[in-house]
Amino acid sequence: MHDIKAIRENPEAFDAAMARRGLSGVASEVLAIDEARRAMILAAEEAKAEQNRASKEVGAAKGRGDEAEFERLRALVAEKKAEVARLNDEAKAKDEELTDYLARIPNAPAADVPDGADEDDNVEIKRWGDVPTFNFDAKEHFELASVAASMDFETGAKTSGARFVMLKGAVSRIHRALAQFMLDVHTDENGLTEINTPVLVRDEAMYGTDKLPKFGEDSYQTTNGWWLIPTSEVPLTYSVAGEVLDESDLPIRLTSHSLCFRSEAGSAGRDTSGMLRQHQFEKVEMVSITHPDASDDEQKRMLGCAENILERLGVPYRTVELCTGDMGFGARRTFDIEAWLPGQNTYREISSVSTTGDFQARRMNARFKPAEGGKPQFVHTLNGSGLAVGRCLIAVLENGQQADGSVKLPEVLAPYLGGKLTLTVDGTLA
Repeated sequence: MHDIKAIRENPEAFDAAMARRGLSGVASEVLAIDEARRAMILAAEEAKAEQNRASKEVGAAKGRGDEAEFERLRALVAEKKAEVARLNDEAKAKDEELTDYLARIPNAPAADVPDGADEDDNVEIKRWGDVPTFNFDAKEHFELASVAASMDFETGAKTSGARFVMLKGAVSRIHRALAQFMLDVHTDENGLTEINTPVLVRDEAMYGTDKLPKFGEDSYQTTNGWWLIPTSEVPLTYSVAGEVLDESDLPIRLTSHSLCFRSEAGSAGRDTSGMLRQHQFEKVEMVSITHPDASDDEQKRMLGCAENILERLGVPYRTVELCTGDMGFGARRTFDIEAWLPGQNTYREISSVSTTGDFQARRMNARFKPAEGGKPQFVHTLNGSGLAVGRCLIAVLENGQQADGSVKLPEVLAPYLGGKLTLTVDGTLA
């Protein structure tokens, strides 16, 4: 959510920021609604003052026995009372219109974010690991002999429809092991507090984390009004909604392994094979609530936490900074980590680490009290995948594939797999 006061004071700067997002003339539209709202509020205040003056004069007219003036003033009071009610209703409607309009405007990009139209203009900032070379044609995850029987799309479709999968046996265990490994690293080494969150949230939580109103079609809503979370960013971040924290409480660093649900409304026809793009998936999320002065450094720290997971798994990756045209709605700056998938012979996103600045905090009124005193300030919120578990499973399987269709698994998973680090051709661990 944007600060209307800041838009009033410097509409040119706001329009310049929105132009980098591909939008034009936003400030004038916002200010037109705001000016109409303020005019109605002023008119209501003036009508109320007239009502009050007339109310005082009614008694005096009655006392003088001036019946005609008494009746005129009494009618005027009633007229002004109705006018005040009407103007207040109109001002409230304009206020709601302004709030809704502001809620649909994306966050302003940070000054150092590269300009660009789409993913082709993203900037690679890091590449890690050697892309594996095979003396055979690399297969996609669902084509591997060791995986095919345990990655059951047919039964998933029978029970739930397209873009659902049932993982079985060893593949399911590897998937679980990856999530446990990520959580252990984030809690034991990276200082994050593990939270087991609800997967159903209210409108307020989705709105406060900028998922509503603009992206309602991308999520699932139950018949009684709850939303299935698109990521545990929603309940983790919203946990500080309405709070006034002490500065000493910051930073708050949280992590959660949860089911996530997305309708994929805008991805028809994309990634229809395999489990790269599913309606239900699992992710280990990272969320930080920070002091504004620390949020840029915190984003780099979170990015390092996510990159480290891939490095320890031995999965080659590259990190890119998203340009203005490819950033998410609520992001001020985003880094994507893309894992190498031999079966597709390309890098694919496995994590996004974003800072929203105070964009979400304003929507959910999350603030802190400065240690030196003064008015409460809005916190900054950050979120990042640490990592998407299903996509990480794909990367591990494809990078570890062998000529016979078996898979060599990363050493770091040994404690979670009973020391067995080979997924054999028949789909068992050995």
